[in-house]
Order: sequence, then structure tokens, then C-alpha cells
Amino acid sequence: MDPLTQGLLGASVPQSMYKKQHIVVAGVLGLLAGMAPDLDVLIRSSRDPLLFLQFHRQFTHSLLFIPVGSFICALVLHWLIAKKHHFSFKQSWGACALGYGTHGLLDSCTSYGTQLFWPISNERFAWNAISVVDPAFTLPILILLIFATLKKNPLFARFAILWGLIYLTLGVVQRDRAETNGLLLANSRQHVPIRIEAKPTFANILVWKIIYETDGRYYVDAVRMGTSVKMYSGESIAKLDMNRDFPWLDPNYQQAKDIERFSQFSNGFLAQDPVDKFKVIDVRYSMIPNEIRALWSINLSPSNDKNTHVKYTTHRNNTPESRQPFWDMLTDF
Repeated sequence: MDPLTQGLLGASVPQSMYKKQHIVVAGVLGLLAGMAPDLDVLIRSSRDPLLFLQFHRQFTHSLLFIPVGSFICALVLHWLIAKKHHFSFKQSWGACALGYGTHGLLDSCTSYGTQLFWPISNERFAWNAISVVDPAFTLPILILLIFATLKKNPLFARFAILWGLIYLTLGVVQRDRAETNGLLLANSRQHVPIRIEAKPTFANILVWKIIYETDGRYYVDAVRMGTSVKMYSGESIAKLDMNRDFPWLDPNYQQAKDIERFSQFSNGFLAQDPVDKFKVIDVRYSMIPNEIRALWSINLSPSNDKNTHVKYTTHRNNTPESRQPFWDMLTDF
């Protein structure tokens, strides 16, 4: 999720549990600790463009790292903030642990994937219940926490947590509805999906992107899950086949290893770009949910030597014209 939402949810838990006289400081500690795991974005390498993908939502987001991560936060924040307000270190660590502990779980509710049990497991958990930015989730929590802080009343923080749980539950219900309708669409095409996923589109849980795999291809469609269901048929693309798409690439070369790393990040949803044959795209994400217009990709080069990495590229066509089809789906009452 976005840093603001992570911080707000991180603040809500200690505010809901600490005494009235401690609620403001506990909220500040939870807010900052709740955002801290995303400092892993600073782990980058100019030589290896995929290093940040490997480490983002990894050890700092693991449930097993909460004691360590929150302790580090407490070491800093206790002396900077809490001690002057007569907090004991134990109280500071507790507030930081409660705030820090929400981060990985909330990120797992998105579709990006979070390694919740690193280092025991490298599996990325993505429950596809909410977009990484969703004002309908964030704004009520923000308003309730403002009241909790001004009134110094933990009840408002508890209502904020309750709203978060209700909204995420609704997201799960919507996801399951979208997957069910995706299966119906696949069946109408005489397809038997090997796997199917429904992902919320940007900032809402009404319009969903559906991706399924069958017969070596990915099919991408959209569905609007309101009081009625509206389907928007989309595009398809061949699944990445290394032997077919990159016969010139030695499996021992770094570029081949980078494709495997990119595949782990993308949960295997990779394809060769239909326009640029040296580009591998992540099929899961696009501005328009029923189109295959990747938001990021990796670029290969036949001239690279054995140890040279791929290039990582983001694609942001964020003009009003490019957003209009998505807006039309969202407002298609």
C-alpha cells in the first residue's frame, strides 16, 4: 500500500490499545514504524536493475522480522520522541511493534506479493483484495484517527481498524465474484483455465482485471462488479517460451537468470512484448484492465556479454486520453 495508508493503519493499532494520556505519542510511533518497512526501496544497485525487486517486500516485510524491525524503530524513536513524553522503552517498543506488524499483512492484501515468511519461505503472498492506493479505504481511517488524536479517545481508532477489516473483507468478496465471472467467460470460450486471477484496478474495488492461462496463452479481460455484472472482453498473448522467443540466449547468461528472477516477481505471468521482441513484459498490470499494455518490463540485448544484466523499464502513459477507457468502465452504471 501507499506510505500514508501504511502509516495510518500502523497508528490505529497502538492508539486503539494505549491509555488516553499516551494515545498521541503511541499513534506517532505506530505511524512511523508502520511506514518503516518500505525503507527497503533504498536497496538498489546501478549494476543490477532487478536488485530492488528482489528485496522489496522481502525481509523487512516478513512476520518473523517484526521483533527486529520494531526494535530498531524503537531504538531511534524512543530517544527522539517518546522519552521526553515519559514513555518507557518497553512502551515505545510495544507501540512500534504494533505499528510495524501491520505493514506486511496489509501489503499481502494487494496484488504485488509479499514474502511474509522469509527466510523460511520465499513465497510471495498476494491476496488481491485491494489496490495499492484506494481512497475509500484510506480516507475513513484518516478521519477516524484525527478524531482519536484530537479527542484522545481510543474508540475512534478501534472504529478505524473495524472499517479496514470490513473493507478488506468486501474486497475479498469482490475478488471471488470477479474470479467466478472470469471462469464463466472462459467457459463461454470453450477454455479450461490452468490458473485464473482477479486483481483490483487502481483505487477501487468495483472494476477488476481478470487474467487466466490456457493452451499456452494469457487472456486478459475486465469486469465491473456492482449491483450488476458487466464484462469487458480483452486481449490475449502467448505465454513466454524461452526456446521459442529467445533461442539465441544461453541459459547460463545473466540475462537468462534475470528473466527467472523477473518471473518470480511476476508470479510467472510473463510474455514477449508483441512490439519489441527483445522485451519481456509483466502481463498482470496495465492502465486499462482489459488491455495488455505492461506498466513495466525488462529489456534484453543479444550483444550483451555473459555477466551483463537486463535493463528494467517502467511505462507510464498517464494522459487523460489513456485513462478514459478505465474511467468509462468505472462509471458504467
